[in-house]
Amino acid sequence: MRDSAKRGSGEQKDISNSANGKRSTGLGKEDDGSYTVKIQGAGVDAFELTVPRFCLVQDTLMTILNREEVTPRTSLTLSMSGANLDPFAELQSVKGFKAGVTLRLIEEPYTPRSAQAHLARVQELLGTPSPQDALRGGRSPSVLNALTHTADVPSTSQSSKGKRANNKTEQTNETPSPPDYILPGATERPPLATLLPTSTYPEVPSCLLDLSLSSWNPPPGSRKLQGDYLYISVETLEGKHYDITSSPRGFYVNRSTVHAFDPRPASSTPVCHCLTDLLSQLSPQFKHNLSTLRHRPSLSTEESMSTPYHTMSWLGGSALYPHKTNHGCRLGLEQGLNNQAPDWNEEMQTARDLPQTTLEERLQREKALLQVNSAFAWAAAQATEKVIDGFVDPINGSNEAPAFLWGGLFMNIGGPGEDWLGGERGRRAAQRLELQAIQAYSDLEGDLQALHTLPTALTDYRGLRLCVQGLAPGVQAQDQSGVSTGLLYSLSTGPLENPARRKLLQLLAQSAKALGLQRYAVVGHTGYQAALFTSIDAQGLLGADGRYYILDVYRTAPADTNFCLAKGEEEAKDGNVPRRFPHGLCRLRPELVKAFVQHKHTEFTKRVKEKMQESECMEDCVQSSDSSGTEAVRAACKDVGSISDIIFEMRFNPTVFSPGVQFPKSESAAVALQERLQREAAAFIINDQIPAFINDCLHCDEMPMDGATLRQALHHKGINLRYLGLLISAISQSDHKEQLRHITRLVYGEIVVRCARRIFNGYIQGVELSNLSAAASHFFCCLLVPHFSPASNSEESKKRSRRRGHKGGGSTDNTAWSLLSGNELWTHICQDALETYGVKQGLGSNIDQLVEQYGLQKLSLLREICLKTGIQLRLRDYSLDNRTKAPISPDDVLNFLPVVKHINMPITDAMRSFCAAQNSLQKGLLEQAYEQLKEAAYLFGRVCDSLHPEACNCLSLLAKMAYVQGHPAEARSVQMRVVVISERVLGFDHPNTIQQYALLAVYLFAGGEIALALRCLYRAKLLMLTVHGEDNPYTAVLDSSLGLMLQGEQSQQYLQSALRLNTSFRGAMDLTTALNHHLLAQRMCIAGDYRGAMAQEKEAHNVFEKQCGDNHPQTKCSSDFLNAVTQQAVRVERSIRQGGAELTDLSTPENLVPSFETTLEQLALVNGILKTSYSMRLMEFKEKLKGKRTYEESEKVKADSSSEVKDVEEAASSEKLSIEVTDGNSKNQAEKTDVVEDRPDHFQMNGEFESNMQSGDATTAPDEDEAKSSKLAIKNSTESKEIITASNTEPALINGECKPDDKVMPVEKETPQN
Repeated sequence: MRDSAKRGSGEQKDISNSANGKRSTGLGKEDDGSYTVKIQGAGVDAFELTVPRFCLVQDTLMTILNREEVTPRTSLTLSMSGANLDPFAELQSVKGFKAGVTLRLIEEPYTPRSAQAHLARVQELLGTPSPQDALRGGRSPSVLNALTHTADVPSTSQSSKGKRANNKTEQTNETPSPPDYILPGATERPPLATLLPTSTYPEVPSCLLDLSLSSWNPPPGSRKLQGDYLYISVETLEGKHYDITSSPRGFYVNRSTVHAFDPRPASSTPVCHCLTDLLSQLSPQFKHNLSTLRHRPSLSTEESMSTPYHTMSWLGGSALYPHKTNHGCRLGLEQGLNNQAPDWNEEMQTARDLPQTTLEERLQREKALLQVNSAFAWAAAQATEKVIDGFVDPINGSNEAPAFLWGGLFMNIGGPGEDWLGGERGRRAAQRLELQAIQAYSDLEGDLQALHTLPTALTDYRGLRLCVQGLAPGVQAQDQSGVSTGLLYSLSTGPLENPARRKLLQLLAQSAKALGLQRYAVVGHTGYQAALFTSIDAQGLLGADGRYYILDVYRTAPADTNFCLAKGEEEAKDGNVPRRFPHGLCRLRPELVKAFVQHKHTEFTKRVKEKMQESECMEDCVQSSDSSGTEAVRAACKDVGSISDIIFEMRFNPTVFSPGVQFPKSESAAVALQERLQREAAAFIINDQIPAFINDCLHCDEMPMDGATLRQALHHKGINLRYLGLLISAISQSDHKEQLRHITRLVYGEIVVRCARRIFNGYIQGVELSNLSAAASHFFCCLLVPHFSPASNSEESKKRSRRRGHKGGGSTDNTAWSLLSGNELWTHICQDALETYGVKQGLGSNIDQLVEQYGLQKLSLLREICLKTGIQLRLRDYSLDNRTKAPISPDDVLNFLPVVKHINMPITDAMRSFCAAQNSLQKGLLEQAYEQLKEAAYLFGRVCDSLHPEACNCLSLLAKMAYVQGHPAEARSVQMRVVVISERVLGFDHPNTIQQYALLAVYLFAGGEIALALRCLYRAKLLMLTVHGEDNPYTAVLDSSLGLMLQGEQSQQYLQSALRLNTSFRGAMDLTTALNHHLLAQRMCIAGDYRGAMAQEKEAHNVFEKQCGDNHPQTKCSSDFLNAVTQQAVRVERSIRQGGAELTDLSTPENLVPSFETTLEQLALVNGILKTSYSMRLMEFKEKLKGKRTYEESEKVKADSSSEVKDVEEAASSEKLSIEVTDGNSKNQAEKTDVVEDRPDHFQMNGEFESNMQSGDATTAPDEDEAKSSKLAIKNSTESKEIITASNTEPALINGECKPDDKVMPVEKETPQN
C-alpha cells in the first residue's frame, strides 16, 4: 500500500474545494499532526506558525527566516524553555514540544562567512524581484498580473482611459471592444508592444544611494585580531556617508572617512545584529522606504519563485540595465560566497542515493534531485558564457577539440570525431544522443539505480555547442591481487574476473532488459570475442567513490536504416529512402521503438489466433496447453521476429549497421534477425507513423501551432525531424492536402529555420565579440528580406567600428560576416534542405515566395530563429517587408543567451497520481479523479513548487474538473495559477499558454467577469496571430468563444470566421462545422435575421441527416429548432406584408434565445472542457458480454438479461449513426452504469462525462428522457463516485439547440529539451 503523504502547512499552498470546503486526503488537514507554535525574540514581533511534527528543527528555522517579519535576519537559532534545539532533530522528538509552545529566536555570533551571507540577504531584500526583472534577464515573464489590472485592451481606433479594475474584486461594467488587429480577416499585424504590456506592479523603491565594500578593506592584522571581518561603505538617501564594520557581534558605525582610516566605533552608536536595524537608525528615509518595500503587494508564489530551468524570452524591454544598483556585485558577494567549486557529480549521486522507502523520503529525494539538476543547468549556462566569451583558457591546449574546466564543470566542444560520423554535425548528433541515452539510464528504477551516469547538459551559445559534465570520480586502483578495479567493461577490456565486474555485468544485463537491448558478441581488435549488453562504445567503471558508472552511451538506440545504407545498397532517388544523411548517427527515437514493439505484439497475438484457428483446436489448446498451442506460439514468434521462440520478446542490437564492427560467425543468425527487425522498424515510420500523424492532424487530434509543438507531436509518434521532407511528400500526395495546409506551412517553416540555424552557427563563430550584434542583425535581414545586399549595411558597420575604436585597415576576417547577401543565404538554405530533408522544390527563390505560397509569417520565422539561437530582440515593431532599409539594426539585438538541453528529473508519485486520475476519469469516477488530481497537485507542489510542465497540465485538468462539478470560483483560482505557470515555465507566447488563457476566459465568464474574460481571449487571439497566424484550426476555437461572449454584429463576425475555418479544415460535413452553423443560427435569431438563421440551421440539419440518419435524435433536435425558426420567420414576414400590424409581439421566442447556462455549456464544448461522445468499444464489449452470457449462463440469467440485450442491440444499431468526430478516444473508454441522477449546478447539462487521457478533456453524452432540458447527469458527491448515463445514443439538446460531437484539441505538453 502506498504511503500517505505527510503534509505541512508551510511548504505548499493548499488547493481547497471552494464549493464545499472539503480538502482531499493529505492536503494539510488539521488532524495531520501539525502544531501551531508561537515565535518571538530577536527583536521580532511575536507571531504564530503552523509546523508539521515530522519537520526538522533546521527546516523550521529556514521557514521562519523566510517570513516577512524576520527577513533579512540570519545567524539565529531556536530555543525552547531556555535550551537550544538540535538543528537535526525532528520537532516531535523534542521533549516537551506540543501545540501552543513558545519558541524563541536566539541571536548567534557571526562568522566571516555568515556575515557575508547576512549581507547577501540584505542585498536580496533591497533588490526584491519584480516582473520586469525576468525580461531583463532574458527569461519569460508572466503577463497575467498586468492583464488583469488593465481596464481595457487598447484598440487602434479607440483608446481606453477608464479606471483600472482589480482582477478579484472590481470589474468594469463596459465590455471592452476587440482591437482592430484581432478582428477576423484583419490585414494589420498586431503590434509587438502589446505582447508584453507594461506591468502595473510597483517597482522596488530605492533605499540607499550606495552600498559597497569600503576602500579600507581588507582589515589589517591588528583589526582582524579584534574581530573586524570587513568594512562596508554606505551612502544614504539624505546624502550622508557612513563606514560600517562587520564583527562577530553584528554591525556598527566606525570613525573612518573617505580620506582617513579609523576603525574605532563611533560615539553613541549601537551594535546591531541585523544591518537593516542599524541603517534604519541612521537614515529615516531608509526606514520609510524599507517599510514600503515590505508592505507592497506581494507576488503570487508562482510569480515570485525562480523557475527550475531557464525559459527564454525572445523579446526584451527597452531598458538595457535595471534602474537599481546591483549591490551584490559591489559588495563582492559573488566571489566571497562561491570561492569553492561544487562537486556536481557527488551532489547528484548523493541525492540519487537518498532513501526512498516511504512517500516522504521519495518526495525529499525527488526535490533534492530537481534542485541539484536545476542548479547544474544554471551553472552550465553561466560556465558556457564564460568559456565562449574568452574568460577561461583551455586545459589541453588543443585548438581543434579544446576542453575547459570552470566552476567544477568539465566542458568540451565535441564528442568522437571519426569521419564516418559526418564532422561537426556528427559530433552534435553524438552529444544529443548521449544526453538522450543518459536520460534513459537515469529513468531506470529499483536496483538499477545503482548504475550511475555523470550529470550532463548541452549548451548552444554563439554558434558553438559545449558538452558540460560534472567531474568524473577517480578510478579505483588495483586490489591486493593486482587486478584492476577501475575500468571493468568495454570492448577492449578483455577477460577479467572479480566481484566488482560481476556486479557491474549484472547491472548491465538488467538494464539491457529494461531498455530492450539484446546481449550480443563482437570480435575485438585482438580477436577476443567480447559479450556486450550496451552499445559498442560504452564503458563501465567503478569509481573511487564506490559507485558504478556507465559512459559513452551515445549509440544506445537502434539504427535508422532509412538513412543508413549497407554495403552495396543503392541510394533512392527524388528524396525517398533509403538514402544517405549528412552524419552517420541516425537513430530511432524511444517513442518509435515502443510503438513498434506494441505493433509487433498486436501482430503476434493475431498470428497466434490464426495459427490456432487453422489447427481447429483453439479452445482445447488454451485449456490443455498441448503441443499444437505451443507450436502456434513458436510459429508466431518466428513470424514477428521475437528473439525468443517460446514467448514474445523484442530486443534490439544497437551495434548492427555500425561500420567497422565484426560479429562472430555464431552470431550471424541473430545479426540477420536484427537487421530484419530494424529495417521493419524504419519502414514502420513510413508506412504507419507518418500516416497516423497525418490522420491525427486531419481530424484535429493534433493541432500544432509553432515549431515546438510540431516537433513535440512528431516525437510523440516517434518520428525524427529528418523525416520532414517525407512528411511534406506524404501530405502533397494526400487527397486532403488543402485541409493540411497549416501542417505544410509549419513543416516548411521548420525546415527553413533549422537550415538557417545550422548556417548561422558557422556564420557567427568567426565574428569578434564587438561585432556580434551587427552580425546577427545582418543575418536576420538576409534571411527575412529578399535580395538583401550587404552594401546597405556596410557604411553603418564602418561607423560603428570607428566609434568602437577599430581602424579602417582592420583584417578582412573581422568584416567577412558583412559580405553575406540574401540571395547567397537562401541558396545555402536550399542546399542544406536538399541534403538534410531531400526537399528539392517548394522553397522557391526567396522568402517572399515561401510566404506567398504557404502563408508563412516572417514574424513567426523571426521568433523561431531567435528561440533556437538564443538571441533576444528589442520589443518594438519590425517592418520586415521594407526592402529599402534594414528592418533589424544592431541596437535591436539585446543579448545572446545559452540554450540549454538537460536531463529531466522524474516526479514519480505525483505523475502516478495524475495518471490514476486520468484513468478514473475514463471510467467516469469523477469524485475519485477529483481527489486524485488534488493529491497529485499537492505532490507536484512538494517537489517542484508546481513550476513544471506536468504540474501545469495537472492543475489545468483540476480546474476543468472543478468547473464541471459546479465550482467555477475554484476553477478560476486554479486556472489563474496555471496561466502564470505556463507563461513562466513554457513561455509567455507558448501554444499551451494560448490554450490556458482561453480556458481561463471560460471560467471568468462563468463567474460574471465578462470584461476580464474578453481580455483573456483577446490576449489568446493576439498570441495566436503572432505565433502562427489566423489560418489554423485552433483559431476557430478562439473565434467561437469570442462569438459566444460578445454581442451584436461582432458576435456574428467571429462566429462566421470560425465557421469558415472549420469548413476549410474539418470539412463542410463535419459535426463541429454543424455546431458552428447552429451557434451562428442562434445569434442570427437574436439579431432578428430569421432568414439567415434558417439557412444556417438547414446546413446543420443537412450534416446531421447525412451523418446520423433521419431517425437519429440529433437530427430530430435540429429539425425541431429549424421548425421553430421557420415559424418565427413566417410570422415576421407576414407582419411585414400586412404593414399595419403591430410588431410588439414579434420578439424572439425564448426557445430561440440561449440562456446564460446554455452559453456556458457551449463554451465548454467549444473549448474542449466537455464534448459529446459515444464509445464504440463499449458497444463491442457489451456485444461480447451478451454472447458470453448467452453461452455460459442458465436460462434464468438469459431471461433476466433480455432487457439488457435489447438495449445493447439498439445501441449497436444506432452506433453507426453516432456523432463521433473520430473514434480515437473511444478506444480507451470503460463501461458505465445506466442510471440518471440530477444535480443542481451553476450550469445544467445532460450526458456522459469522460476524459481524454492525454489531454484531460472532459466530455458529455446526452440523455434521451431529458433531451430538451439542460441537466448534467452527475452523481452527487455524497453518493457513489461513478458518472452515470441512461443512454449512449441521444444528442445533447439545450433549449432547442443540438450539441454535436466536438473533437477537442489536446493540450500540448512541452517536454523539456533533451
